[in-house]
Amino acid sequence: MLEIIMANLPILACFLLGMVLLIVEVFMPGFGLPGITGIILELVCIILTYVSHGSMAALGVTLIILAVIAIVISLALRSANKGRLSKSAVILTETESAEEGYVATRDMDVFLGKNGVTTTVLRPTGMAEFDGVKLNVQSDGEYIAKGESVRVDHVEGARVVVRRIAAQ
Repeated sequence: MLEIIMANLPILACFLLGMVLLIVEVFMPGFGLPGITGIILELVCIILTYVSHGSMAALGVTLIILAVIAIVISLALRSANKGRLSKSAVILTETESAEEGYVATRDMDVFLGKNGVTTTVLRPTGMAEFDGVKLNVQSDGEYIAKGESVRVDHVEGARVVVRRIAAQ
């Protein structure tokens, strides 16, 4: 048994070290060096298995690697929702609710139908001023020069859509 382990030590080392690095990557923000190195080590493990033992063994190792990765991801997600990980500092538990005064977007409906003047060129987005309040606005696709009169046509959340007012 020891002879089999020693003969396949590079394969086992690549497999285990690659898995450890992939698990580390799960708990780190972004996609960085541990994840890339872990993937490379798992690929080296598959290649070494193919060279030493043939294609069926390499296919078996590939399936084992995919199964272990699926199990680790499943356990990590479960832990993030219900386990010890959900109580750690890694997972954000605080909420910002409207009852506490947090607002996702300002209610821009108060500007509906108001007239204003563009302070930048709208191509189709830019700035306009309405009753002394500067807003990011968007035209309906048309180019509107700086200093032109516009009217708020409709509001979609934080998106304020304006139309040019025809000169009278």
